[in-house]
Amino acid sequence: MSRITSAAFDDLNAEQRAAVEHGLGPLLVIAGAGSGKTKTLSCRVAHLVANGADPSRILLLTFSRRAASEMIARVGKVMAGDVRIPWAGTFHAIGARLLRELAPVIGIDPEFTIHDRSDSADLMGMVRQELGVATGAKRFPMKGTCLAIYSRVVNADESIDDAVVAQFPWCREWNAELKTLFGAYVEAKQKQNVLDYDDLLWLWAEAMNEPAIAREVGAKFDHVLVDEYQDTNKLQARILLAMKPDGRGLTVVGDDAQSIYSFRAADVRNILEFPKAFTPEARLVTLEQNYRSTAPILDASNAVIDLAKERFTKNLRTTRAGGVAPKLVSVRDEAAQASYVAESVLEARERGLTLMQQAILFRAADFSAPVELELAKRDIPFVKFGGLKFLEASHVKDFLAILRWAQNGGDRIAGFRALQLVPGVGPAKASRMLDSVDETGAYGVVRNTAPPAGASEAWDALKQMLGDLQGATWPGDLDLAAQWYRPMMNERYDDARVRAGDIDQMQRIGATFGSRMSFLTELTLDPPNSTSDESGKSSKDDDYLILSTIHSAKGQEWKNVFVLNVVDGCMPSDLGTGSTAELEEERRLLYVAMTRAKDELHLITPQRFYHTQQSKGGDKHVYAIRSRFIPEYVAAKFEQTAWAPEAAPGSAGVGPLPKIDLAAKARSRFG
Repeated sequence: MSRITSAAFDDLNAEQRAAVEHGLGPLLVIAGAGSGKTKTLSCRVAHLVANGADPSRILLLTFSRRAASEMIARVGKVMAGDVRIPWAGTFHAIGARLLRELAPVIGIDPEFTIHDRSDSADLMGMVRQELGVATGAKRFPMKGTCLAIYSRVVNADESIDDAVVAQFPWCREWNAELKTLFGAYVEAKQKQNVLDYDDLLWLWAEAMNEPAIAREVGAKFDHVLVDEYQDTNKLQARILLAMKPDGRGLTVVGDDAQSIYSFRAADVRNILEFPKAFTPEARLVTLEQNYRSTAPILDASNAVIDLAKERFTKNLRTTRAGGVAPKLVSVRDEAAQASYVAESVLEARERGLTLMQQAILFRAADFSAPVELELAKRDIPFVKFGGLKFLEASHVKDFLAILRWAQNGGDRIAGFRALQLVPGVGPAKASRMLDSVDETGAYGVVRNTAPPAGASEAWDALKQMLGDLQGATWPGDLDLAAQWYRPMMNERYDDARVRAGDIDQMQRIGATFGSRMSFLTELTLDPPNSTSDESGKSSKDDDYLILSTIHSAKGQEWKNVFVLNVVDGCMPSDLGTGSTAELEEERRLLYVAMTRAKDELHLITPQRFYHTQQSKGGDKHVYAIRSRFIPEYVAAKFEQTAWAPEAAPGSAGVGPLPKIDLAAKARSRFG
């Protein structure tokens, strides 16, 4: 058997060593940000094997295949040899394997196939169509939305009513139909002998409700170790407690302060209530030694999370000497915020900090739009995680097509896209209509064409909007276009509620330009090249800035971190203040963002935003206040500054110019 290398445990601190060498009772390791969680868990596995544990009787559960592979590789390094742990993987992978073994006694065929999310959505759509639930006058949720509701019901262990009210309130009128649909969906899966991702957990959890089966599965493993326990849902917690009801051999590692995935049905109660699930209670070991950040950054981060209503008490500390105070930067608006970020990034680069050592983090993907435009103007390459590059998202392109076609009726590409937003207008019809364009432009094309069957309301609204745009003053054009497009977007996209934020953002950005023409021109000068989730970087760039949602940034670290829009309404989000639980998760999001920083941290607070809805007084600017998560005594942990961009120098006029006909020259060049 492989032995532990002599120096493998030498650099473990006292808390890490306590977790590694713990005996057989239930153990909860609260691993603070940057505290060496993966190292501790892998060393515990190595310690168990070195002390006689059979690797084939160890169950290691993670949330990604990569995490499982990394853990096993680390165990092998500690053991100075190859160590195989055959039962290591994600909950879903282990679930599939166990279900095949249990198939004869749980009533399923062991030869089942597994649908991915796309396959599941297609099957849901097929059943939806067969039932005819979407043939009424009102819009029934699309297949993707139906699958999302079904998945929420299963993973959160909720009723349809509770799931819809909490996460999909716009679907409340369809509860009865959804129940019928989900029943038919389950029947269709069973007839086809397929399971979806949710079945892999639900069937496993249901099998564990039978005590004899739970004992048999639990007896297969002497040790069960779980990574990122704060991200487990109710089904996963039920599975673990059924397999190891006395907690013997059960170790879970996580951080309640980094529980930020409730939208995936993760339940922070699992980790908060874990110790009391056993008699006697599980042992609690807290890792507070941070190996990432400077003391000033940790002081500020600790102050933010100290205000949490319920948590495991810990105070991150570091042995790193020195460090500058994190900055709390007040700027005029989102445009100034973008300028501050771009200039600060370049200044740090001049000090020797590569772009890849710097990151811009944000609560929602659409928050980065002004920054993306500023980076493009300054030719700063970047990669964005957590969403499409803003201007390449299909709904943003739809919206811009409406404005471009209104601006130039001869723009066939824009008109072709805009017309097909109307139900019943396909490529052939749109092409024929564009053949008839005249001096009246887009408005004339629509006015002179009969509405498509069943879409007269949308058609009349399009005609009205295009007519109003002819006399509108900027930025009123944006409001008119958005008002018409939103119902079309709801028809086209399952996640229209999420995409609506991007349309709001376009309205805010557009309001900073002087005219429709300047707005459209500016956005076209440097178009995006990629539609991937990691977009913005040219293949020629070997150094690039990181842009990321906070959710996608969890587990990462950078030397210099900027957090955008740290104001109420953005952080916490307006959508995250409906309950105490939601508000507490928003607080944890800010904490996660702050603890990504190693050396420098900037929290930016724009003083005002351009609002997309007209106020009673006529002023469309909404004034913002600093996030409630940073009261005065927390703000004292920061260097508080105000920043404004330098005014651009004016340019002198040059007088009237001679007229020349370049259009004729262009035609004659190839004539």
